[in-house]
Amino acid sequence: MVSLGHHIYVIGGRLCRKVSEHDGAGLGSQGNPRVVPCVRRYNVRANSWEACAPMGQPRFNFACTVCNGRIYVAGGQCSLGRAKGISSTEVYDPALDQWRSLANMSTMRYKCVGVSWQGKIHIVGGFVDGDNGNLGPFIMTRSSAEVYDAQRDSSGDCFKPWKGHIEAYDEKENLWNVVHGSHFDCLSPASTQGVQASSNWPPMERLYLTMAPIGNQLYFLAGYRLPGEVSRLRSEVHVFDTAANGDIGWRSFEPIEEQGEKELCGHCCVLKQG
Repeated sequence: MVSLGHHIYVIGGRLCRKVSEHDGAGLGSQGNPRVVPCVRRYNVRANSWEACAPMGQPRFNFACTVCNGRIYVAGGQCSLGRAKGISSTEVYDPALDQWRSLANMSTMRYKCVGVSWQGKIHIVGGFVDGDNGNLGPFIMTRSSAEVYDAQRDSSGDCFKPWKGHIEAYDEKENLWNVVHGSHFDCLSPASTQGVQASSNWPPMERLYLTMAPIGNQLYFLAGYRLPGEVSRLRSEVHVFDTAANGDIGWRSFEPIEEQGEKELCGHCCVLKQG
């Protein structure tokens, strides 16, 4: 879902079964779950919905962003039943109500994130199916980004979890550089945060990690499954001040323990210095 002008666009997704109001057991469900290419947009001024041209590729769990008055989508999944990503990309022109295919990404990704910066589209993170030979498929995380512009594509890729630091992209050099003072071990899944009283306890399993900018500060929200617990989670918030000097940029809030499940997610943002 993205906003453009005075419209909100709801794009693609996974269509679930519709259950009858009188059938809590689901016996009256209508239709089968499927991936759809359809696009709907809501006019906030007229308070009305309308159908737009569908995407060329049905997809869900994809990256989506707006750049120069157009909507870009990339990656995602096009079928149910297996965590398999795709590399295709498309752009939508609302003035023509048309989708156009772009060059594929160099890697397949799903649950990735899209951001636009200085006229270029950046697709960050996500997951991809791997092939482990006779041992069967496995899922790998993408700790990399790809950039698209009208003239050329460029990308890099590696398979690593949280690296323990923040990276900033240098457009002139086309490089990612470690931000000074950004190393922080507490976002590692192996960090105990005072929870494990014995070395015999297994490390905490991280379920999600996402971030959001406010001014010059980056807020990191992390969630962990407590060792030996199925439904008990630990939520943490850490803040990095990009304007701070030295190693004093990090501060943390009191963690919160809660019940329930949360879905693994990733996020990327553009930070404007004040």
